[in-house]
Amino acid sequence: MNVIYRDCEKTKGVYSMTLIGMLHHRKDPKTVIKSYAYAVVAKAEGANFIYFTPGGVNFVNSTIRGKLYENGNWIERIMPFPDVIYNAGSPEKLAKSKEIIKKLKEKIPFTTNSIGNKWSVHERLKEAKEFSNYLIPTEVVKDTEGLFKFITAFKKIVFKPIDGRKGQGIFFISKKGDVFHVVKDSDSQHYSKQRLSALISEKISSETHIIQPYIQSLTKSGQVFDFRLHVQKNGEGKWVITTIYPRIAPMGSIIANINNGGYTNYLDPFLEQEFKENAFNIKRTLEHFSLSLANHLDELQMIQYGEVIDEIGIDIGLDQNHKIWIYEVNWRPGCPPAFYLELDVVIHTIQYAMYLAKHQNTIKAKINALKKKSIEEKQDIPIIAITGSAGKTTSKAFLASILSKKWNIFESKDYWNTTEHTKKHAAEINESHQAIVLEYGMAYPGVITEHCRIIKPNISIVTNVGLAHVGNFNDDIKGVAHAKSELIHGMDQKGVLFINKDDPNSKYLETKKFKGKIITTGIKSTADYRAYQIKYAENGMNFKMKLRGEEITLFIPILGEHHVYNALNAIAVADYLGFTAMEIKAGLLFRKPPRRMTIYNCRDNITVIDDTVHSHPQGVRAAIDVLTNIGKRRNIAIIGQMRELGGLREEEYRKVGEYVINKKIDILITYGFRTNEIGSQAKTKGFSPENVYHFTNRDELHELLLKLVKKGDTLLVKGASKTNMFDTVKFLDQTFN
Repeated sequence: MNVIYRDCEKTKGVYSMTLIGMLHHRKDPKTVIKSYAYAVVAKAEGANFIYFTPGGVNFVNSTIRGKLYENGNWIERIMPFPDVIYNAGSPEKLAKSKEIIKKLKEKIPFTTNSIGNKWSVHERLKEAKEFSNYLIPTEVVKDTEGLFKFITAFKKIVFKPIDGRKGQGIFFISKKGDVFHVVKDSDSQHYSKQRLSALISEKISSETHIIQPYIQSLTKSGQVFDFRLHVQKNGEGKWVITTIYPRIAPMGSIIANINNGGYTNYLDPFLEQEFKENAFNIKRTLEHFSLSLANHLDELQMIQYGEVIDEIGIDIGLDQNHKIWIYEVNWRPGCPPAFYLELDVVIHTIQYAMYLAKHQNTIKAKINALKKKSIEEKQDIPIIAITGSAGKTTSKAFLASILSKKWNIFESKDYWNTTEHTKKHAAEINESHQAIVLEYGMAYPGVITEHCRIIKPNISIVTNVGLAHVGNFNDDIKGVAHAKSELIHGMDQKGVLFINKDDPNSKYLETKKFKGKIITTGIKSTADYRAYQIKYAENGMNFKMKLRGEEITLFIPILGEHHVYNALNAIAVADYLGFTAMEIKAGLLFRKPPRRMTIYNCRDNITVIDDTVHSHPQGVRAAIDVLTNIGKRRNIAIIGQMRELGGLREEEYRKVGEYVINKKIDILITYGFRTNEIGSQAKTKGFSPENVYHFTNRDELHELLLKLVKKGDTLLVKGASKTNMFDTVKFLDQTFN
């Protein structure tokens, strides 16, 4: 006959004992070694303890069929629902009982609640300025192209499964020349791009993987190490340090995890050996960091889920400047592998379980207070508007990509920049958005004023003032500047304005009465944010700049110096908003707007550059620069119409013709009404007449290209969307693919 045990206060009327339940997926506690320790410590601490599985839960009469440890044996008993539950089973194996566990959580407090996998923890920490600075930029690998961009930007990267444990499945990848060096465990191999692409494709097809820059901590002897920070809550509900210890990889290995051959050491002698006079300060830093991070994650859990957590293991590295970098956070770290600390871990868990059972009202009050405080502390979110004659969409795409590394943002779609689009955006923005990034286009006076009436920005960017739409302003660049200045007048007058110091026409912007802060960007001029040492790289640009006194090297996956200006706009705003250099570097690996310097690699080493969204004199010259910088053999420029230039059209066409003369252009082809002015001026200035062609019929243009294009040629197709120049790009891609 089964005996139903009741709380001692109810059965004996003498004293009250907390009943702690250990939930596990295994039926037999004898197969779970730690169950003995928890049962014994619970008894020593004055608590009852029952081991059970989801199958032993009876919601009808609120009882648990489980096992008690008595006199050296596990005895089956039926007990009332426990006062608190320690969830010790495998989340994967308990998943089939999720409905039972969900119902239990509604009735009984759990000491242990999941904070998620590596990715979800990373996403949570991004929201806090204090701890986002310690995060290594992390991306989910969606395709091999994204991985190769990451390698180009960071040189050495880590590729690993999102739910990996114990150092399994980690690849370290670096590039030298055209060869990729790949290390897994102690195995080191060299891969071609094609072979590595096949490996990555295979991995991501079966399991979600993430990539990070590889930040390495090395001992004086050259061995890789990291630190495990193990923290728990105690019997007063406060976070305490269970242990901090280094893990050192064997010589030649780059994984310090114990399961991969790594070994541990005591903290104090390790720090003294490796850091000498800095040992004490580093130890205090590690202690402060571990407790601060635990408190922060606990508060996030309370605010977002109304739950508490009791134990985490934090793996961190120290770079050469002794800066902390978070490798990963585990919510069920297990016992430290050495130092006889198993009992400490168990004692903290049992004592905290008893605290949790007796202080539910206190904890619920704290959760409600934190939620209220979180709502009250929400500040005005950044509302960022971008206008300019060129670079609006690309600047927006760069900035949105960077901000999304930490925040949930609203970004206007690809080329949606009319006032009707802004009205739609206003209806779509909601409380979940932490930043708004919009593009404000205009072709006439008053348009940007209307944009600002619909959504008033507090941060604005004017990329430049150029000749786009100048025909609608009596051919006067000052009229264009006046219309762009509507953004300055219509934004929050105590906000922040970013302008291009190198753009000569930006001097006409009306900034004198603006009461906010003005920040400048540039390449040629001294500016608040200045790029230098700009170089063409594989499918992008490398450049350097200083951020907060530190020189950094950056990469953008789009060709052309003009796009470095667009990147500078995004970098300046992100830095102003507190984003780290690492977050900015990762964010610059953006999703490039379609038909903006898109490269088609065709057969016979033929390259086609698609830049067929907008066309104005400044953009045409920038596109020609790209062609001359990346062309391998013959360079062929196919230039379409530039619209809304008004009475300046012929003059600007002739200027483009003159510009071609000093560039490495072998064949010049123009298409569309009056574009022959470009070729005529080029010939006047000395361009070979037999290499200049003009068409107003697209089929005839394509017939010429069939005869003209040879192996190794690089072709630029440049023109406005309304002239349908993209049809020529499609023709070339289909013909030479």
